[in-house]
Amino acid sequence: METHRLNATQAVSAIRDGMLSAETLMRACLDRIAERDDAVKAWLHVDPARAIAAAREQDKRARNGQPCGPLHGLPFGVKDMIDTAVLPTTYNSPIYPDHRPAKDAACVATARASGAVLLGKTDTVEFAAFGRRAATCNPHNLAHTAGGSSSGSGAAVADFQVPFTFGTQTGGSLIRPASFNGTYALKPSWSSVSTEGAKLLSTSLDTVGWYGRAVSDLALVASAFALCAEDLEEALSMHSSLRRVRVGVCRTPQWGAIEPAGAQAFEAAAQRVRDAGATVVDITLAPVFDQMMAAHDTIIVGEGQSAFRHLQLSHAHLMHPEMARRFAPANLLPPTALREAYRHAALGRAALDALFDTVDVLLAPAAPGEAPRDLQSTGSATFNSIWTLLHVPCLAVPCTTGPQGLPVGVQLIGAEREDAKLLRVAAALAPFIDAERQ
Repeated sequence: METHRLNATQAVSAIRDGMLSAETLMRACLDRIAERDDAVKAWLHVDPARAIAAAREQDKRARNGQPCGPLHGLPFGVKDMIDTAVLPTTYNSPIYPDHRPAKDAACVATARASGAVLLGKTDTVEFAAFGRRAATCNPHNLAHTAGGSSSGSGAAVADFQVPFTFGTQTGGSLIRPASFNGTYALKPSWSSVSTEGAKLLSTSLDTVGWYGRAVSDLALVASAFALCAEDLEEALSMHSSLRRVRVGVCRTPQWGAIEPAGAQAFEAAAQRVRDAGATVVDITLAPVFDQMMAAHDTIIVGEGQSAFRHLQLSHAHLMHPEMARRFAPANLLPPTALREAYRHAALGRAALDALFDTVDVLLAPAAPGEAPRDLQSTGSATFNSIWTLLHVPCLAVPCTTGPQGLPVGVQLIGAEREDAKLLRVAAALAPFIDAERQ
């Protein structure tokens, strides 16, 4: 296998066994970027010399017998609204063209302390919110979107340019690009990974997560954040039989927005896990969930108005018209609107907790269908926002190929703060859901 095609788990294993150096892996990724990124446009900032020097330092640590973390030697990318001290953080905004943060965001610092090597910053929708779109194209068909707002992060992993990347999700910005690009992603439980150093749109929704090319990659990164308390091998092992795994098939109240390709992927995933021996039951969400999308949208607007108030006052002339309109003082929400949205979300979380007494995971669509053929559209988050609001962990799994030849995935959803269990169950189910690529 070509070095740049190694997934994170394979690469870490090869480095630990002395079969591969961190520098060799970094150079292979940089060569792939040089070959492909003029077309894919996943990256905003890459400093090859700095990246190679940092990888070389990791190799020296290993040779000198110094402790090596779980991510030792792995190159990684960071969505460009997450702070990095050695590379610019521009938020894809003309307001911050040369912004140099004083320190790394918490997630970046954690990855680097765990042995990972920062490769570069990936393109994003402006502020990971509204406004200027990323230039990133879908690596499977450059005329189609890579999704958003974690556009470059999803595309870079899918195109074998880097083993893992950080992204964020406020609505569907991790899971939807994973579906469109045909890769894996984990949106952890809300607040289980620090958002310090990330530009937040919504303090009660925004979640830092990551992309990889296998469930094992997602678990590997999760181990650095103590989301997998068990030994990695144990965390990824399930019973030889899936009969005790209970999967709830959930079409969600938004099912009317599904497209034929999305419905095909969803039904195929359900049938595949059923054929594999899992217990599969249909789940119909209670009426309290019908208004979750409206509550989610209210919270984004209300908290977004607070998050961008200072820019509205100081840099209105540089704000994208879409952002300026959404957060204009004239459009401020009344206090009662946010209070009601918060209370409704709390009711939904309690109801969902009870549902997980009967199933281990939920299976739901990850996106309506294939990636749209329009780089100005990042696709709809209609099948993601409800789960983001409910604070539960979500894991994207590739499933089928649609009529336009583009990937279509599904997502597995776990109970809040049960990220380790979700990873274990996903490791057992993914080989069947993602059967076309196994």
